[in-house]
Amino acid sequence: MTITSPRIALLLLLLVAFVWGAEFVLIDLAVAQIPTHTFNAIRFSIAGLSLIPLLYYAKDKVEAGMLPRLLGAGALLGFMLFIGFYTQTEGLRFTSVSNAGFITGLNVPLVPVLAFLIFRQNARLNVWLGVITATAGLYLLTMGDKLEINEGDVLVLICAFAFAGHIVLTGRFVSKLPVTLLSIIQLLAVAIYSSLAAWLSPDPAFYYPDATPVTWQEQLSTPIIIWSILIAALFGTAYAFWAQSACQTILEPHKVALVFATEPVFAHISAWIFLDEHLGPQGMIGAGMIIAAMLISELGDKKHLPKIEPLDHTAVPE
Repeated sequence: MTITSPRIALLLLLLVAFVWGAEFVLIDLAVAQIPTHTFNAIRFSIAGLSLIPLLYYAKDKVEAGMLPRLLGAGALLGFMLFIGFYTQTEGLRFTSVSNAGFITGLNVPLVPVLAFLIFRQNARLNVWLGVITATAGLYLLTMGDKLEINEGDVLVLICAFAFAGHIVLTGRFVSKLPVTLLSIIQLLAVAIYSSLAAWLSPDPAFYYPDATPVTWQEQLSTPIIIWSILIAALFGTAYAFWAQSACQTILEPHKVALVFATEPVFAHISAWIFLDEHLGPQGMIGAGMIIAAMLISELGDKKHLPKIEPLDHTAVPE
C-alpha cells in the first residue's frame, strides 16, 4: 500500500506515537503477572515473524558475502534492543507509567552525545542545550522530597541509554544492509536473548517467585497478557515499522520528529485515564522540560534536519 497524502501519513504516524505511548499501560499491567523476560520473548517472536511478509514487498537483496555482516549487525543491534526493552519493561514494575514514558524520551538528546563519545561525531550547541534541559527535567520528574531516585527510574534511564546506543549503531549499519531483513533479525534476536535469560534465571518462567504458581497455559490465556503481547507486537512493532517506512518518504523530517515527541505525552494521558496517575506540579514541569529537550535536540539546528530509521522511536539530528 502506497501513501500519497501527507495528511494521511501524518495521521498514521500519530497513531504509531499513540500506540507506543498507550502500550505502556498495557505492558505495566501485564508484567505485574508475567515475568519480563518471558513477556518479551513471546512479544518479539511474534513481532519478528509478523514482519516476514514485508520481505516480499521490500524485495531486499542479500549479496554474496553479506550474510555474516547481516547476522552480526542484527545480533549486536538486537542485543541493544534487548537491554533497552528489558530495562524499560522491568522498570515499569517499580515506577509509574508516566515517568517511564518521559524518561524513555531522554534517548533523543542522548543520541548525539553517545555519537560524540563513541565515534567522535561533532555535537552541536542545540544538542548540549537539550542535554542540560533534559537533565534538569529528569531531576524534577524523579526527585521527590527525599531527593532520591527509585529503582524503576534507574532501569528506564538505562533503557534510554540503550535505545540511544541502538540508534547510533543503526546509523552505522542501515545504509549498507537491507533494512527489513535487518529489522527482522534484530527482533528475533531480542526474542532469543529474552528466552535464554528466562531459561537461565533461577526463578520460574511464567510467574513470580512470591506469586501463586500457575501453568503457562493459564498465563497465556489471561486477557490482559494476551492483548498486551499482541498490541505491542503487531501494532507497536509490525504496524509501526510499515507506517514509518511508508509515510516518512512524503513527510518533512521535522514533522516526523514532532509527531514522535508526543509518545510520552500519550503515555501520561493513558496512565492518567486508566491508572489514575498524577505527576504533580514539579513532575509536570520536569516532563515539559524533557519534551522541550527532545525538540531542542531534534529541531534546534535548521541546517541539520532530523532523520529516522524503522525500529527507531525517535528522530535523530544528522
